[in-house]
Amino acid sequence: MIGESDIGAVRSMLTAFTTIDERQGGLHGRSAVVQYLRTDVTELTRARVAKESLRADALTAAAAFTFLAGWKAYDAGEHGLAQRYYLQSLGLTREADNPLHQAWVLRIMAHNGMDIARPEHTLDLADAALSLATGRASDGLLSMFVVCRARALATAGRGTEAVAEVRRAQDLAIRGDNDELPYWLTLSGSARPAVASHAAKVFRALRDHPNAAKQYASAGRSYGNTSGGLSRVTALSMGALGREQAAQGHLEQACTTWSQALGYFDGVYSDRAVKQVGSIRRQLRIFDKRGVGAAAELDEQARSWQLAHA
Repeated sequence: MIGESDIGAVRSMLTAFTTIDERQGGLHGRSAVVQYLRTDVTELTRARVAKESLRADALTAAAAFTFLAGWKAYDAGEHGLAQRYYLQSLGLTREADNPLHQAWVLRIMAHNGMDIARPEHTLDLADAALSLATGRASDGLLSMFVVCRARALATAGRGTEAVAEVRRAQDLAIRGDNDELPYWLTLSGSARPAVASHAAKVFRALRDHPNAAKQYASAGRSYGNTSGGLSRVTALSMGALGREQAAQGHLEQACTTWSQALGYFDGVYSDRAVKQVGSIRRQLRIFDKRGVGAAAELDEQARSWQLAHA
């Protein structure tokens, strides 16, 4: 029989594993997360509860931990496995009768579809998530659902609507800046940098490189100043910022930004990190041929990172 302390223990482990994940990437500690999910978390969903009111809390904690396992699979580049974990998490949120948590899982499924260039159902997923969240979420939390829909609209070629949704998301994020977010949402950090990061992806999809760069810079600053050090997401934001600077022809500036990104990537084990550093190196070879002085030295720095994280 389980009680509040058992659920609290799972929540504490969720916080600990999430902190490590963001500092060192999804490939670090992944087997430990999966093992804990198969044992303690699975037991939590099957055990009798001391009082029936705790059943939903137990299922919500299990859904959050399953979500983390999916996130780590995604960060490891195993997208099919990630989706299976997300579907399991979605089922647990429904069993817990937690529509807002259900919306959160639908949201990540929409984002993942766009990330892996499989956007066929992403607008439907984003719409469903926003519908469930509306009237239940605080302004800060709602902003993350709105910007997800903005991204899906941009991917669908509906640019004017997408930009309008970005503006709405930004307004909501500002209004909800001090909102307390649910514990199961810890992977995304606070609303404003999350909205900035996804707004950048909207503008990237619309080939608006100046606005994409502006939003990536905002996200990178916000994440980089977060207590506890959000290394991976800061590095990814800075890496993407360099790409947008390069797209505008600001090659020296891009090199400076990528050098900062590589510093944040130090000690991060992530398939996304590997792919981004590889992309940086490919662009640096072009820069070197164009006579950009910093390119060769930075390429060697990136090569050393690849060797250390192989």
